[in-house]
Amino acid sequence: MLLTGFDPFDGEPLNPSWETVHALHGARIAGHRVAAAQLPTEFGRSLVELRRAIAAHRPALVLAVGQAGGRSRISIERVAINVDDARIPDNAGLQPVDRPIVADGPTAYFSTLPIKAMLAALQRAGIPAEISQTAGTYVCNHVFYGLMHQTARRRGVRAGFVHIPYLPEQAVRHRDAPSMAREDVLRALRLLVRVALTTREDARIAAGATA
Repeated sequence: MLLTGFDPFDGEPLNPSWETVHALHGARIAGHRVAAAQLPTEFGRSLVELRRAIAAHRPALVLAVGQAGGRSRISIERVAINVDDARIPDNAGLQPVDRPIVADGPTAYFSTLPIKAMLAALQRAGIPAEISQTAGTYVCNHVFYGLMHQTARRRGVRAGFVHIPYLPEQAVRHRDAPSMAREDVLRALRLLVRVALTTREDARIAAGATA
């Protein structure tokens, strides 16, 4: 299976998605070998590198991971939307506004992972988690949508996206923003991957949002 993370952006010295994903490269979870790939935080190159990683590893499952500074929980994303609308430039200086990711593509794609079962597993393990109804409109959503668009044409490949909070060393630079210890994020990712690989029928539990 393939895990992806991003390089640092917006002046950060690190990106927790790559720091944690890279630590799992080569691990075996539920009988599958984990491969990790770093994606550039760029609207242009991120999907090119994602396509290369998928072609190289031919995974049965892909979980993309991104940083969500300000969130306090592991956010399992439900839906990717077909729009780029960047509040800040990406690492290549690009700042698209109201631009489709795939011209004439579907309005949205839903994760094909068992997101409710994944949520329940994290909660049982005492890891703060939620189902998120928005992956934003920056490079994370761009990759999430592009990932689902690519895997829609690959029979048997399931995919989705997870956002993780700042690491503690980042939070002190942001007026004590919410953070999560590296060990807890790694534990969460291992559990998410295990559940995604071994669960075919998702749990049916309430995890929606009122706003």
